[in-house]
Order: sequence, then C-alpha cells, then structure tokens
Amino acid sequence: MASEPYAEPTVPGSIPGTSGLGDISIEGRSPWYLGYRRLRRNKTALAFGALFLVIVACCLAAPIWANDFAHTGPNDEHLNGSITIDGHKTPVVSAPTLGHLGTTLLGPGLHSRFLLGADQNGRDVMVRLLYGGRVSLYIGVMAAIVTTLLAVILGVLAGYRRGWVDAIISRVLDVIWAFPVLLLGIALGTAIATSGSGLTINIPFTSINIATLQSGSLWIPILIIGFVYIPYMARPIRGEVLALREKEFVEAAIAQGMGPLRIMFSEILPNLISTIIVFFTLNIANNMLLESALSFLGAGVQPPKSSWGTMVSDGFDVIYSAPHLVIIPGLMIILTVLSLNVFGDGLRDALDPRAKVRLEAAALEDTVP
Repeated sequence: MASEPYAEPTVPGSIPGTSGLGDISIEGRSPWYLGYRRLRRNKTALAFGALFLVIVACCLAAPIWANDFAHTGPNDEHLNGSITIDGHKTPVVSAPTLGHLGTTLLGPGLHSRFLLGADQNGRDVMVRLLYGGRVSLYIGVMAAIVTTLLAVILGVLAGYRRGWVDAIISRVLDVIWAFPVLLLGIALGTAIATSGSGLTINIPFTSINIATLQSGSLWIPILIIGFVYIPYMARPIRGEVLALREKEFVEAAIAQGMGPLRIMFSEILPNLISTIIVFFTLNIANNMLLESALSFLGAGVQPPKSSWGTMVSDGFDVIYSAPHLVIIPGLMIILTVLSLNVFGDGLRDALDPRAKVRLEAAALEDTVP
C-alpha cells in the first residue's frame, strides 16, 4: 500500500515550506501606517512640507521680530525717520521724490531694522511681511475649515439620503458652481466692503441675529472664501458617498438596526477621512490665492490690516521706484502655495495610491491607438 506524502506541519503566522528558515511572522499594518511609509519615501513632498512649516514658524514669530529686532509695528509710519547704515544717516523715505529705502540685507552689514526696506509710508516691509503672512495663513486655514465642515455635511447628506434631499442640495451647489470663483468672491466682498455696515448673520427664515461682523473683520473674507469653494469639495464627497452606501458594511449596519445619522457619521464618514485631509490641504492653497486676489482688488482684507495681497496692491502703485514692495510678498505667496500644492499631491498619492494607478491607466489607454 502506497503511503501518503508527508505534509509538513505549519504554524499559525508562518509561511509553509520555510520551517528550515525559522518561523516568519506576518504583522498587519494599518492603512495610515502604510500611507505614512509611502509619504516618507516621497522626499520632494516632505521637502516642500518642511518649507511650509518654516514659513508658518517665521510668521508666528512676527511679534518677536517686531519687538526685539525691528522695534516697530506693522502699521508704524516713519516718513520723517532715518536709519544709520555703515555710519551714514539715511532717511527712510526721502522727499520730494519719495525714494524708498532699499533692502538693507544686501548691503555691507546686516541690519535688523528695515531689513527688506520700507514702503511709501515708511513702514518696515519685513515686519509687515511677517504680520501679513499671519493674516493670509489665518484666512486660508479658517476658510478651509469652514469649507470642509459645510462640504462634508452637505456631501454626506446628499449622497446618502438621495431623493429630494440630494436634488435640493445638488441644485444649490450647481448655482454656486456656475459662477467663477473670483467673480463671485469680488461681488460678495465688494458689496460688503462698500456697505459700511459689515455682515449680519441670521438664522434662515427667521429674524434671529447670530452675529454681526464689522466691515473690517477678517471673518468676512473667511466666510466669503469658505462659501464659494463649497461645491468644489462637496461634489466629490457626494460621489464617494454614493459609492460607499452600496457597500456590504452599510448593508450590515442597516440590518443591525442603525439609524441614518449613525450610519452616515460612524460608518461612512471614517472612510472619507483620507479624502477630506487631502482636500483640506489643497484648499488652504486655493484660499490663500483667492484671498490675495480679493485683497489686491480691494474686496478682501481691509486697511489698516495687511496681508500679502494688500502688500502687493500697495506696492503696485510704486512698482517702478520700489519693485521690492511687489516682488517680496508675491514671492512669499508663490512659495507658500507651491509648497502646499506639492505636499498635498504627495499626501494624496500616499493616502490613496489607487487614484494614481487609475490616472496612469487612463493615460495609457489614451495613448493606445
């Protein structure tokens, strides 16, 4: 009688046929850890992410520079002031030609006062640049939070409930989507800025006042920017929810007797976290660009507050005599937006690598005749 072949015993957690090499344990990794490993290998994204953190740290240190080094505030004017450079007393703004103090960084010595020169009102450009960056970053982040909260709520409701709820929300989003972002932002910002009474927020269909914002409040551009970008985030989230609600885990939750709200916010929403994080990062860059455009056109941040957009607007009038007033804040806008976009792209590839595979497959299909 032929004997059966000997079957090598296996140990749970080991690979069959490798008993001579010792037990090889297999350890599971969470999707977040795998995303972190993929992001860690993307040196370009990490470098630009570090650049963004350096910019944020410099802007947060604005009071330290203004008080301990420059000894001036962002709105302090020095039209009749002077500075001593290499033993020579130099006026900050020389009349009647209104010649502005150039950058002192490139001179023979490093001067903490007026390091990047002065504007036409004798204000320290370096101090205004740091404080303006705080305002631009604050508006970008807060507007992204407003957009994310409203877009997630509307997108999840429309995608899960469908029917008349989806129809109403989608039509409202389509109306906002129909307007170009910049034109809609200019229209809302100009209307509020020229009204002089600010913005009053009421509960819909009632006369109950929630808050009243003065015309110079930073919350006005925050709410405007956060409002106009809602469709650009809510529509993709709605599409993902439409696909997720057909999955087996949602059907199992319904079978267990879970209510719609619990399913939406405890079952579906956790599966959208990676998408929300990527959208949030990229939305900050878009918000800063829109804020700069609105402030440049006078519909964003209002004086005496300054942002990088208002600095470009102020320096545009004297661009021929003092080009550094436009170049320096414009360069900061470019570096900040570029760093956020590159890091956001790397974060998207790390958290959702299948999206990159799908894009590459689509591009390959387009090239095949």
